Amino acid sequence: MFAPPPTGIDITERTEAFKGYFKIERYKLRHELFEGGWSNLVTREVFERGHAAAILPYDPHLKAFVLCRQFRIGAHAGGMPPWQIELVAGIIEDGEKPEDVARREAVEEAGVTVSDVIPISHYAVSPGGTSETVYLYLGRVDSSKAGGLHGVPDEDEHIEVQVVTEDDFRTMIDTGVIANASTLLAGLWFFLNRDKVIAQWT
Repeated sequence: MFAPPPTGIDITERTEAFKGYFKIERYKLRHELFEGGWSNLVTREVFERGHAAAILPYDPHLKAFVLCRQFRIGAHAGGMPPWQIELVAGIIEDGEKPEDVARREAVEEAGVTVSDVIPISHYAVSPGGTSETVYLYLGRVDSSKAGGLHGVPDEDEHIEVQVVTEDDFRTMIDTGVIANASTLLAGLWFFLNRDKVIAQWT
């Protein structure tokens, strides 16, 4: 087991390095070391885009998931397929509760209403360079009428929604078709905990 880590952080300067659709903040800081004492003064830049809530819609009666496909410029810039197959997700605005955001986004992005949720995780997206965290859920839905095109036009959302069986979703994970962290984490968690989920929701 790991011993408790050092706790000291001395931030000497914090400035805004860039502001556009997102922003970057520049920190000058020192932190305590494992062996005692302090690090040198270092400069680190942090990508700020807020926090997000994400939910994997699952129909326990049809044993199927509701997944979204939409264009992602970050995936394209990183050499990945730009049309990513994902769960539902949205940014948490000031004063909003993560679960409320997940439920709202399920309606806006996928056209489904979440009746129950199971919290999966709250995790750091890329802690070496961004402050963003994600609250991750599994959501119980009725997928019998799901599908088609969705999204909020004023937000330039163009989303294709498909209902995918458990077997097909597992194959998509195993073959690398699912290539984004939140969908992978939620999918792998589901298959590890499937029996508990089915027992709870049926």
